[in-house]
Amino acid sequence: MSQSLTIPETASWLKERDNFLILTHRRPDGDSLGCAGALAQGLNEAGKKAFVLYNPEVTPRYARFVDQHWAPDGYEADFIIAIDTASAELLPANGKKYEYRISLCIDHHSSNTNYSEYICLDGTYASCGEIIYELLLMISGGISAKSAECLYAAVSTDTGCFAFSNTTANTLRVAAELIDAGAPNTVLNRLLFRTKTLGRIKIEGMIYSGLEFHFEGAVAISSITGKMMETAKADEDDVDDIASIPGSIEGVLAGITIRELTSERDCKVSVRTTPAVNAHSICAHFGGGGHHMAAGFSLKATVEEVKTALLGVLGDFLPVSGA
Repeated sequence: MSQSLTIPETASWLKERDNFLILTHRRPDGDSLGCAGALAQGLNEAGKKAFVLYNPEVTPRYARFVDQHWAPDGYEADFIIAIDTASAELLPANGKKYEYRISLCIDHHSSNTNYSEYICLDGTYASCGEIIYELLLMISGGISAKSAECLYAAVSTDTGCFAFSNTTANTLRVAAELIDAGAPNTVLNRLLFRTKTLGRIKIEGMIYSGLEFHFEGAVAISSITGKMMETAKADEDDVDDIASIPGSIEGVLAGITIRELTSERDCKVSVRTTPAVNAHSICAHFGGGGHHMAAGFSLKATVEEVKTALLGVLGDFLPVSGA
């Protein structure tokens, strides 16, 4: 069981130590990579040595936030920090060797499994970026333009450019402070939310044409197979935040995206819901978790098998009117 630290206690913990290696999770998103880049940058600016473990699944969209912080070959850290990672099972393959050496985890997922020696966890924050923002203020007294850019990516991507229900007044205050500190919000908003590749457009078209509706329209399910990805010539960058599509349809209470990963029997499931449905509870049933309205899980099964399993239990999680 991890020893809990408050944000001020975590700032003190970081100030008293040096030689850090920062870990991100598999299929890293803007929050994980933005936080890692900002923390490494902030610690460097405070005169400390800190690097980010190279994540083989990083995509071009987010590489700019961490490229300059990848750990050099042979780097031996004294302290390992996991960022935005709720479970050690979510570490990338090259991070598994550190599983039992993680000194500190900084996270905002209430489903965190307490796998680190120390943990700074606050589930009331919309993004881990908000926690890193407070930490850097306490460590250095300010935020540099480079750290601000990374953290703006973190808070904006985890809130859907501040459109998701997890967005709070604090999120907007932090975003404003980051813009004041030099984050190029117009450039980042276009890069992260208003630019689509041809592969993304093709995948979206396949999803719309293949949507399935269940429980009188209360549930929408989309599937993304390896064959679809190949046909569209799409990569990981092209399916970032694609899970939001089925849940954006009027009348849908639970939008579910099932995606094949490395094989036909390896699927990732993303669940997005309205406040009336608890996405975390649905995913916890299958060994996953997340937030009330955004959660996920993985299963060693085919797309059709996953779909059948979901449809067998979804009725238990829907309001009576949607069952």
